[in-house]
Amino acid sequence: MHMLNSNDQALVQEARALIARRFKPDYHHIAAALRTRSGQVFSAVHLEATVGRIAVCAEAVAIGMAATAGDTDIDTIVAVDRHGHIVPPCGMCRELISDYSADCRVILAEDRVVSVRDLLPEKYSRRAE
Repeated sequence: MHMLNSNDQALVQEARALIARRFKPDYHHIAAALRTRSGQVFSAVHLEATVGRIAVCAEAVAIGMAATAGDTDIDTIVAVDRHGHIVPPCGMCRELISDYSADCRVILAEDRVVSVRDLLPEKYSRRAE
């Protein structure tokens, strides 16, 4: 576990600013921001759907934006709710974050940053048969 540095605090503020601008009842309740090792920042809101199963988490949208830009070496990621509170990634997002950057740092609270490995100690993997 590590404390937030100034870059982490800026990333949290990026996510908070986005959800403050884009919160929309029944559509966008969570915002995420990630910073790649090259220093690029990507932020996104989650995409709600009438069929809840097809909703897309903000972390996944942000990772998709980074992938589209060709920069998926993710250093740090954070998600916040509509009130600006930091929220941990769901299980699927933990898998996705780990798939794209096994050493990614995940901000869990104002004073807590952990490796995605700590959040996913027994990561799923496809075994060749």
